Amino acid sequence: MARYVGAVDQGTTSSRFMVFDQHGTEVARHQIEHRQILPQPGWVEHDPLEIASRVDEVIAGALWRGGLTGADLAAIGVTNQRETTVVWNPKTGRPWYNAIVWQDTRSERIVQALEPQREFLRKRTGLPPATYFSGSKLKWILENVEGVRAAADRGEALFGTIDTWVIWNLTGGTDGGVHVTDVTNASRTLLMDLRTCNWDDELLALFDIPRPMLPKIRPSSARAAYGMTRRDGSVGAEVPVCGALGDQQAATVGQVCLSPGEAKNTYGTGNFMLLNTGHEIVPSKAGLLTTPCYSMDDKDTVYALEGSIAVTGSAVQWLRDQIGIIRTAADIEPLAASVPDNGGVYFVPAFSGLFAPYWRSDARGIIVGLSRFNTSAHLARATLEAICFQTRAVLDAMTSDSGVRLDVLKVDGGATVNDMLMQLQADVLGVPVVRPVVAETTALGAAYFAGLAVGFWKGLDDLRRNWKADRQWDPSWSADQRQAAYNEWQKAVERSLGWVS
Repeated sequence: MARYVGAVDQGTTSSRFMVFDQHGTEVARHQIEHRQILPQPGWVEHDPLEIASRVDEVIAGALWRGGLTGADLAAIGVTNQRETTVVWNPKTGRPWYNAIVWQDTRSERIVQALEPQREFLRKRTGLPPATYFSGSKLKWILENVEGVRAAADRGEALFGTIDTWVIWNLTGGTDGGVHVTDVTNASRTLLMDLRTCNWDDELLALFDIPRPMLPKIRPSSARAAYGMTRRDGSVGAEVPVCGALGDQQAATVGQVCLSPGEAKNTYGTGNFMLLNTGHEIVPSKAGLLTTPCYSMDDKDTVYALEGSIAVTGSAVQWLRDQIGIIRTAADIEPLAASVPDNGGVYFVPAFSGLFAPYWRSDARGIIVGLSRFNTSAHLARATLEAICFQTRAVLDAMTSDSGVRLDVLKVDGGATVNDMLMQLQADVLGVPVVRPVVAETTALGAAYFAGLAVGFWKGLDDLRRNWKADRQWDPSWSADQRQAAYNEWQKAVERSLGWVS
């Protein structure tokens, strides 16, 4: 009998495969980074073939590290960077173009032309027109990459977000790979009706997208598996691939925020806060997204409010790779801790514009308050504080929309290992911050939904019993200190929004 469930977690900067037992405990993992391709300002791309290769490598590596074989896996789930757009030829398996990453802003012209349709798009999809979402990226490819539209007419160009690309390759690729997505990923395209959870003809016409390019929309947890892995592939056995969730919805499941009013915040390349609203679709008046949280066979879709922040962990990478004041991401914590405060420095890392709650693609990154007194340590601390202030803006919007005031914020993602960041987050929000034992809840959520599909876990209560707190941070700032710091941050945001290039 298979003793474990596996999950592919294909993220913005790396791919990993993790294996979990019935208690939700990590058994094995392997992770490999992939290249960030930056052809010009505002453009961010990935090589889909590199991603497919990395996924194969991390699966094989995790199984080897755990002393496991594919036969030990009851099921596999997939979670992924959302909105990142791939178009490929199903006959050759080769992409027509690099994957256009969710952070990419090249489709600004397309989005600006959609501005008169803003209210229609919000009501139909839960999303505003923004370069963030897949529809404008797909339209850009169809308009700008030679031969793609004609290939689509011939059935030689398929579209997918990264979940679709990964599942197609895992289940056979050019030799019978299945072309599917789940409701959470489909919802991030600006092409899906939020209420029916189906592709919408009016939206397809608005973007001029041929329907045959699109994958079939399936539940996030599917008893009838999407497909089976190949014996001659990286898994080395036929294992059902039967769970898929966009990364932030997967983290919400991994944090067992399965009841209305429960929320989590994930700290990765960007930050993403989701609040479960149950079966109710809650329109946002404060700049948030209304989005499916997950779907299961024969059950109504569960929805969420989401606050998406484009640049948090990637701001730390910027300090490391472009500015060079730290050698590794982990170096930011001792550097920032070497000063008692930010020295008056505030950093708005609007490298891809500002997402929630502002939705201003014209915003630009800005550092204010510099004097000769300031050092690299002040900039490091300002970077950590920027992550926390952006989260405060999202939480304020979420409270305004939902009326829910959080008693505690569950946190996850790679940056939660930074204890100073977590303390600053509690200080800035004024609520306790709790990290679970399994901080990589994105992969865990995908594993949970794959395992539920095959009966490895019997129901949601099994998942709730698995959740355990690792550490809690309580606020230490006074209310006056908290508000004064946030007011200074908001002044910096106004300068970012007022930038004229």
